[in-house]
Amino acid sequence: MNMLNNYVNEKINVELSGKINYDGILIEIGADIIVLFDGDDYLYIPILHIQKLKKGWSENFIREINDPGESPFYIEKNNSTSLRKILNVAKGTFVEIFVTGHQSIHGYITNILSDYFVFYSPVYKTMFIPIKHLKWLIPYIEFKTPYSLNKQDFPVNPSEIGLSRTFEIQLEKLKEKIVVFDLGLDKNKIGQLTTIKHNMVEMITAREESIFLNLHHIKTVHFP
Repeated sequence: MNMLNNYVNEKINVELSGKINYDGILIEIGADIIVLFDGDDYLYIPILHIQKLKKGWSENFIREINDPGESPFYIEKNNSTSLRKILNVAKGTFVEIFVTGHQSIHGYITNILSDYFVFYSPVYKTMFIPIKHLKWLIPYIEFKTPYSLNKQDFPVNPSEIGLSRTFEIQLEKLKEKIVVFDLGLDKNKIGQLTTIKHNMVEMITAREESIFLNLHHIKTVHFP
């Protein structure tokens, strides 16, 4: 991504997977992530999900952006910023993330494993999210909490389920439980998890229908 170094501190427009567009000032370029300031928030965007990036803002972006300053997640200057480093720095702090559908998720990262991270949301509770599906992350302003809840409403260890190294093995621990994939936006992604084999996941819906999902396309999982 050295070709984008000349765009640092410049106005840019970024299009992400799913036709999602953002305008802002490019703050930093890392090994596999960029940092964008849109006037209110710092967006940490994995390069994996960038479909298109161009200099200048879109026509309907008319606001002015003051000097954004430095990224709120500090990485030592002699180290290149990366997605995994940002996730580690963000651990335990309140953030907003976007993974799937048309809604973001609010809460905090509790653990980072080999290919997924554990996220606690006051709405969805404990969630397992493959790192490759994270489209952006926004840190909360200091002293703010999701939904204005008290900090004691956010447990340090929100789940008693042990953690495995990989997302697939973690799903094995949820077999025979009711699970919700991809925030439950599709009714066919809610049911009892029964089988995981050959990168396919089988679940039984409320109407006792067997549904098979591709493991690689599961973006989030949580369980009631």
